[in-house]
Amino acid sequence: MAVVRNRTFIAIALASLAACQPAPAPPPPDVAFDGLPVTGTRAFAERLSFTHCADTGSALRCRRDGVRLLGTGPYQAAVDVARRQESGFNQLTLWHDTDQSAVFKATEALAARGWRRCRTGSENQGDQEIWTKPGAPVRVSMDLSYWGKRRLRVLPEAGQPTGKCW
Repeated sequence: MAVVRNRTFIAIALASLAACQPAPAPPPPDVAFDGLPVTGTRAFAERLSFTHCADTGSALRCRRDGVRLLGTGPYQAAVDVARRQESGFNQLTLWHDTDQSAVFKATEALAARGWRRCRTGSENQGDQEIWTKPGAPVRVSMDLSYWGKRRLRVLPEAGQPTGKCW
């Protein structure tokens, strides 16, 4: 009888702990830029051909090779669905495996379309070039100082600081 009571107590305790866990956040809305997923659900990314998915430990990374952005590229691209919010992703990352300067072509295309360039930091550590355009649902951020591959990130526009602009 004591074993049954202990099992019942353990079951109730585990159910109580599970009930205390916060519900996963709802996925961000499906947003695309130039035909590429920026935010949304994994199903949305897969509909846009981001179908090579692998578990990185902290996220599920869904990739697509040969991506073009504003007529530039090709690049590698990925969206990461974080384990803590398995409901969606909130940015698109692009890079070139062998040419660290390749993503500069995308920023030249943004400039030609009237986007404004801003910079953060001191150009020594973690500096970003941020491209914005009034009314655009996204912003584009490029690493200026980097250790690995230079990346270009397309993020939802939420009025974040942009640094010094011109």
